[in-house]
Amino acid sequence: MAVGGGLGGIVLLILFVVLGGDPQQALNQVQNQGQRSGQEKYVPTAEEKVSEELVRVTLADTEEVWGKLFQGAGRKYAEPQLVLFKGQVESACGTASSAVGPFYCGEDETIYIDLGFFGELRRRFGAGGDFAQAYVLAHEVGHHVQKLLGTLDAVNTQRRQLSERKANALTVRLELQADFYAGVWAHHARSMAGIDDQDIREALAAATAIGDDKLQMQSQGYVVPDAFTHGTSEQRTRWFKKGFTTGDVNQGDTFRASRL
Repeated sequence: MAVGGGLGGIVLLILFVVLGGDPQQALNQVQNQGQRSGQEKYVPTAEEKVSEELVRVTLADTEEVWGKLFQGAGRKYAEPQLVLFKGQVESACGTASSAVGPFYCGEDETIYIDLGFFGELRRRFGAGGDFAQAYVLAHEVGHHVQKLLGTLDAVNTQRRQLSERKANALTVRLELQADFYAGVWAHHARSMAGIDDQDIREALAAATAIGDDKLQMQSQGYVVPDAFTHGTSEQRTRWFKKGFTTGDVNQGDTFRASRL
């Protein structure tokens, strides 16, 4: 699988994995580049402490919402684990440095977040605001939902049997569904979490900023659709908005959708 359509360096690893890329491939890229540092005890800066509180509050909100949705479907929601790290972290998907950014590892059903990434999201990609951060976490939780429903494992198995181009296309559908699930969470958490129009604008700005087409244009001046792994800015915002508008998990089957 290509990393960000030929983009290189630390920023591109972030683009590849942020909001749910295949962590193992990005971890291999990081290791091959020798970007290793000793695992550090997590000591947040003042800015990161604010993000840490937001992440924990948002995670609790997602647990309440998805717990009720799963219960309504006659299932039990198994809550994901959360690991905050700086420098380097060990996961069941491999060793990750801060260059990887937020990721979900299905092998240990854990969300890994380097809180310093949120500063990068704001400074490098112009996506600031509390709800931009909440959207990032909600997207990773969306991958956990996919894991519980069997979607994530099925897609990962299928991707290993496909060409790079076809695997990328399948990955896009996986990522857009996670965006949709993030929107579903926002729909049901609207009253509980006090989500308003400004929050939604922040989430949409983040989704727009990290669309494959926009990132490729910024980095290389042209787009390579076959190298997309997360979807265009338009696709990401549209699927998030669909989840937020409908709140209906059943309307998020991106794998059968004729139009992404």
